[in-house]
Amino acid sequence: MSKPQLPSPITLAQIHEVVGGTIHGDSQTMVSGLTSLGEANPNALSFIANDKMSKAAAALHVAALLVHRHLPDFAIPQIVVDNPMLSFARVAQTFFVRRQAPPGITEPVIQGVDVRIGTDPSIWPFVTLGDRVTIGNRVTLYPGVFVGADSTIGDDSVLYPNVVVREGCSLGARVVVHSGTVIGADGFGYVQHEGRHHKIPQLGGVVIEDDVELGANVTVDRATFGRTLIKQGTKVDNLVQIAHNVTVGEHCILVAQVGIAGSTTIGRHVMIGGQAGLADHLTIGDQVMIAAKAGVNRSIESNQMVGGIPAMPQEKALRIQGGIFQLPVMKELVRNLEQRVATLETQLKKTSARAPRSKAARSKKH
Repeated sequence: MSKPQLPSPITLAQIHEVVGGTIHGDSQTMVSGLTSLGEANPNALSFIANDKMSKAAAALHVAALLVHRHLPDFAIPQIVVDNPMLSFARVAQTFFVRRQAPPGITEPVIQGVDVRIGTDPSIWPFVTLGDRVTIGNRVTLYPGVFVGADSTIGDDSVLYPNVVVREGCSLGARVVVHSGTVIGADGFGYVQHEGRHHKIPQLGGVVIEDDVELGANVTVDRATFGRTLIKQGTKVDNLVQIAHNVTVGEHCILVAQVGIAGSTTIGRHVMIGGQAGLADHLTIGDQVMIAAKAGVNRSIESNQMVGGIPAMPQEKALRIQGGIFQLPVMKELVRNLEQRVATLETQLKKTSARAPRSKAARSKKH
């Protein structure tokens, strides 16, 4: 496994120019790599984001640190920043991400009629561009990419190998789509009649706004009418299903294996945990957090945290989940209580049978 390594070291002062903050220690400390806290590398930069991480880094051996506050117990040069993880990402993006020179259009590429391609393209072999496709500036299309007729790819977007963008879809600027993703497949629409399923033509499209990233093997279905919409800044993990006419708001996070059924609308800054499922025609408010494996069958107002099946307030879901783990103990407790009650009832009957009769009862007998 290759490690992030520079051919020529950079100084802590150069890193400071990118991330800002305050330097503690030698600003001319040389850095040539990046590493996590768990791996020692005397030439690498690492980061400590919180006090919990600082306790785990007692034996840390690196060249320098990005930290959330000055740590005087560490005899290592440090840059104090508000968000060490974000600063670490910026360093990686600035110094360690290799930018390949655009190769232009590498044959063989299949192009339909009236295709328009912007400046500095990177179009690799075995790409297919349908009729009237528009490709923006500095777009990268890796081998096996298919872009259907009347679709648009915005500036600086990257489509990795074997991405499919079907006809009539629009991708904004700086969109990243990973391998195996299909944008614009037919929505799952059928009508039942006399025991058969008759297809409803899916005549809409898909719109993906700027700065969206879609993981590997994501499916975004085209709308029945109108559009399926993913708004700017949203990040989608691998193996997510977004059905027809869904709207996903700005800057959401959808973790792996999330499934969203048709015509559901998701607000801004929503986070949906892995394997959560959302039913159709729901409205999810802004800044909602949906826990992993949740089953959402009702709309959720803004600023809620939910989990469980069916989804409910997370605190209640956790209590129920905790109760489930106690079921074997509770079952045994109930069985013991039943046995004790049965024993007490038997003893009570025996006691009643042996009890002496009252004088009134005896006189009545005589």
